[in-house]
Amino acid sequence: MQYEHIFFDLDKTLWDIDSNSFETISELFEKYSLSSKGIDSVEFLKEYTRINNRMWNEYRNGIIDKESLRYNRFYETFSLFNIDDFHLSKTFGDDYVRIAPHKTNLFPHAIEVLNYLHKKYSLHIITNGFEEVQHIKIKNSGLNKYFLNTITSEAAGFQKPDIRIFEFALRTAQSYAQKSIMIGDNMEADILGAKNAGIHQIYFNPSEIKHTEQVTYEIKSLNEVFEIL
Repeated sequence: MQYEHIFFDLDKTLWDIDSNSFETISELFEKYSLSSKGIDSVEFLKEYTRINNRMWNEYRNGIIDKESLRYNRFYETFSLFNIDDFHLSKTFGDDYVRIAPHKTNLFPHAIEVLNYLHKKYSLHIITNGFEEVQHIKIKNSGLNKYFLNTITSEAAGFQKPDIRIFEFALRTAQSYAQKSIMIGDNMEADILGAKNAGIHQIYFNPSEIKHTEQVTYEIKSLNEVFEIL
């Protein structure tokens, strides 16, 4: 198969959301003096990550809206530590969304892989992330020079794994499924979404999560892309 267009997921595929969240929350812990309230930052981040992942799934499935996701993920986390304060959750959430996109931690080998790929292929991003923050992440991380298009779910009007966001992305890139491949970490959103749209897939699975799905390729490190493309 001779590919011409490569579509990347952003968060947890190129942009290291765990490291960037840890840095952001550590800064906010100091700003809001949360340690003095008896909250451990590592435990807080662990619970926040669990709740955030669940709420992103709910957002993707249309169960909650953007505003509920943005603030309730922190409200629920604070509640686990016996802090029932929506105002704190809102200001903390606003600060998080303001600060986190400026963090620049990427997954190992991201830049060397992009340096290699963008000389041979047209590169694009498909992301379910918020429109106003994804472009900041891409610019501040030095990724913008590699990508011709950034397709967000808000701009497309549909979220991965909806086939329509992949069709929108193909139209935007002026490509078609048979000449395209999708690289992402989320089996449902990225891999099965692309598969349903007739696009080949590279499942980025650094945690080696067990599954029974048939995917085109699977990697646990981004530098394995060199063996495929």
